[in-house]
Amino acid sequence: MSLEPGPSRPLLYQQLAAQIAAAIDSGALRAGDRAPSVRKLSVQHGVSVSTVLQAYAHLEAEGLLRARPQSGHYVRGRPSLPEIRPSRTPREASPVSVSSLVAGLYSDAHQDAAVQFGAAYTPFSFLPTRRLGRLLAAAARDSEHAGAEYDLPPGNPALRRQVARRSVEWGCALAPEDFIVTCGATEALNLCLLAVARRGDTVAIESPTFFGILQMLEAHGLRALEIPCDAREGMRLDALEAGLKRHRIAAVIAVPNFSNPLGSVMSDASKEKLVELLARRDVPLIEDDTFGDLHHGPTRPKVAKAFDRRGLVLLCGSFSKTLAPGYRVGWVAAGKFQERVQLLKFSQNIATTTLQQRALAAFLEAGGYDRHLRTLRRRLAGAMNAVAAGVERHFPPGTRMTQPTGGTVLWLELPGRANALTLYERALAEGISLAPGPIFSPRGRYERFVRLSTALEWSDEVDAALARVGAIARDLV
Repeated sequence: MSLEPGPSRPLLYQQLAAQIAAAIDSGALRAGDRAPSVRKLSVQHGVSVSTVLQAYAHLEAEGLLRARPQSGHYVRGRPSLPEIRPSRTPREASPVSVSSLVAGLYSDAHQDAAVQFGAAYTPFSFLPTRRLGRLLAAAARDSEHAGAEYDLPPGNPALRRQVARRSVEWGCALAPEDFIVTCGATEALNLCLLAVARRGDTVAIESPTFFGILQMLEAHGLRALEIPCDAREGMRLDALEAGLKRHRIAAVIAVPNFSNPLGSVMSDASKEKLVELLARRDVPLIEDDTFGDLHHGPTRPKVAKAFDRRGLVLLCGSFSKTLAPGYRVGWVAAGKFQERVQLLKFSQNIATTTLQQRALAAFLEAGGYDRHLRTLRRRLAGAMNAVAAGVERHFPPGTRMTQPTGGTVLWLELPGRANALTLYERALAEGISLAPGPIFSPRGRYERFVRLSTALEWSDEVDAALARVGAIARDLV
């Protein structure tokens, strides 16, 4: 592909950087390979040396390349730390009690932390916030009542049509009428739990699992049956099957694509087996696909919903990680529970905000979402590589770490006697937040584990903060 300037095209250095990033993504340039020399690329593409240097600086900032003095630029490698071992979990269901711990930790971290490894928010600099702001203003101008009216459930038709179009890429061609727009994925998951479970019921969950799911279970008076997970494949289906035989399970909540905090991805074969296993027992699967679009490879993984033949999979997602967290726009395709979920949506808060739905629909209709996602994925992959390499440099020997192929989090197991809550408290005292392992279990397990968010702009300040956390961890071992 030639590099060509033009008013509607990226700058030359951005085009060149995109080509090199594509070569890394495809495997043509592998970890440890020396990137082409600056002079060679300058001659090969007919651009100035300064353009090549800009491209390489851009790729360094994204964590895809690292410069070696007097040697050139090299493709960053994945860290060589050992992977996390499969989790072990109790055989019995338990009540959930994490809300007070989570609330306290996150209140302190939000107020006190200058460097945030704790919250898995996509940096605003990675998102098209200005363009969305213009679309939001246009939606207000073009609406007869400036967006004061309700877009009643199931939600804005144009937005549901755009989400349905994207479902083809997920492996299931859903129709606009299959979707209900919600206030983020959090409301979608809450509505699904209300639709399929009653107070006192047992819900099977991944272990470890996202603390937000635990807070929902606690709020609804539900018991949790922890199912052990593999760091790469996610929920262990043999353990789930054993749990289904021992307990009356009202529903299963799973994140098959880039789970939080493990970052694991179920294979298509395992997703199909999961859906079939639950269908034989008439057990609903609540599927959270919030991170599904944030794969680092060339292909988006399918959703478990793609293998659903009986309408038992309730698929939830949102645009919070990819476009605008503050817009609070998500969705659910609830299958056979669609009518129940829609009634619950209306009874809970009547409707999702009107203007935000219309702005996101306009953004998707304009056709720039896929281009935005390609850039976002590359930046997030680079950021994750940079944080992972920093952990390898700074953390104590014996540290274990996941190796996700998407998403925005790393899960670390600390060696020896290190305690995650102590590490959290000492790091926060120095203005650095992280997420301690006990908030990812209904029983407060994972005392030696921490989750690090990698969705941030890499800088000397971030590297120094990671070095400080590693030094504290060394003191605790």
